[in-house]
Amino acid sequence: MTPNPSKPRRRIGRPPAGARAGEKVKDYPQLSIRLPGEVKARLQALSLIHSRPQWRIITDAIDCYIRDRPESERRIVEEIAGRTRGRGRRR
Repeated sequence: MTPNPSKPRRRIGRPPAGARAGEKVKDYPQLSIRLPGEVKARLQALSLIHSRPQWRIITDAIDCYIRDRPESERRIVEEIAGRTRGRGRRR
């Protein structure tokens, strides 16, 4: 069978699944936390029900939490997070 030149070739394997296009989850910094059993069970249940990885559930929860904070607090969080991101790139 000859390849059809009009169809683009698909790559083998799963596509990158990062938060933004082209990012790979395996390249993200890793975080290890301890959770009470019932919280871990709820996180696993949310992940299963919504067919989303646990890291995306946690990311959404943090975004939601920040959205509910006063504007002054959100600015401070973004300022501190911006400094932290800048430090991580200098490796």
